[in-house]
Amino acid sequence: MTDRYPTVAETTESARRLLAQFPGAGRLRRIGTSRGGRPLRMLSVGHGPRHVLVVARPHPDEPVGSATALALAEQVARGDGPSAATDPAAVTWDFVLCLDPDGAALSEGIEAATAGPDRTLERYYRAAFRPVAAEQPEWAPIEGRQLPESRALFDVIDELRPFLQCSLHNVDAGGSWVQLTRGLHGLAGPFQASADDVGIPVQHGTFDALYWENPSPGIHVLPPPDSAARLAAGSENIGLSTWCAPARYGGVTAIVEVPLWATDMADDPAPHPAADHVLRDLSALVREGGRQVTAVLDKARGFLPPPEDSAPRRVLEWMAGGLYDLVADSWTPLARQAADRSRPLTTAEVCPLDVVARRQPLRAAGLLLRLLEAADDPAAPALHDELAGLFTTWCTDFAHALRLRPVPVTHQVEHQRRTVVAAAESALATAG
Repeated sequence: MTDRYPTVAETTESARRLLAQFPGAGRLRRIGTSRGGRPLRMLSVGHGPRHVLVVARPHPDEPVGSATALALAEQVARGDGPSAATDPAAVTWDFVLCLDPDGAALSEGIEAATAGPDRTLERYYRAAFRPVAAEQPEWAPIEGRQLPESRALFDVIDELRPFLQCSLHNVDAGGSWVQLTRGLHGLAGPFQASADDVGIPVQHGTFDALYWENPSPGIHVLPPPDSAARLAAGSENIGLSTWCAPARYGGVTAIVEVPLWATDMADDPAPHPAADHVLRDLSALVREGGRQVTAVLDKARGFLPPPEDSAPRRVLEWMAGGLYDLVADSWTPLARQAADRSRPLTTAEVCPLDVVARRQPLRAAGLLLRLLEAADDPAAPALHDELAGLFTTWCTDFAHALRLRPVPVTHQVEHQRRTVVAAAESALATAG
């Protein structure tokens, strides 16, 4: 495997080659069609009565999942390893090769932008596209939308009744962690060992699961339905998501995150000496960055494509409509707790908040730069140059402040693959 993610087309072709290399090992089928008319394909390997469902690229700006899915598929097809979970006679592994092909088309070039050891934040954020929450297939049902991609995944879950679903994600910077819809005894040890082996830090605390149960480093478990912690986490309606659908059949979902860039701050357990001050600074950072991007957007609205015709424009309007303030406001309780010492924060816990504060304006700036480059209005070049200067400064500050180092694609894939197999072993042992 090269240090590069496969494109959607390359992933499909690799799946076909795998089936040709191992005749009778499985099949490739179309499970649905995207909003834009693109096929949703699933590769199944093995013939066992039980199923593991693996979902790749639920977010189009997180390309690792397709590579991990192919690595897992080859492992099962070869019969590598003594694990009962990867025995093709006992367990069928089903791989949704890309859940959001329309979004992936808008992230075209992200595979090249993140290839090799010299990848940069600038190249990544200029290529990345992440849709609004209501257009993210796993999350859209919570927002009251039933996308065809969501419906296809729900239908597959109802058909297969997987004892485990694994959703494969990249975080742009930080460490690795796992979110579970139910605890999996026995996962923590293999997860930590794998991260240590490939040199990826385990994220101690994460913005994505601030109030989830945290039984061991990097492992976060969704609070029970009647827990008040769900309200604090904003996850009271998470049961509507595709993540929770396997629970209908006794299954569990593991969301496995690996970083594009790592920072040693992610697993630093030392108490942060000034967490309350830093959190206030980060709140100001995300608000000010958002204000500056929105100021450029305000000047360009008259000649940019309308939101109904442009998914990137919809993202920009969504973010300008209050997302920056929402993110900044979410840290106010933590800042108060850190200030009165009732909830001391570690460096590791502050780290993901730092990442979120910096990436929000960068995501928006990258999209707006692309729209300005494509615009033919005479005002576009000057606005582009104005924003590009901010964008470059923010990327440089991000890399330096967190001392980021690129994680080789091969290491991301290997760690994610091992974690998924460990989750399958744990889930199979408790499935009865």
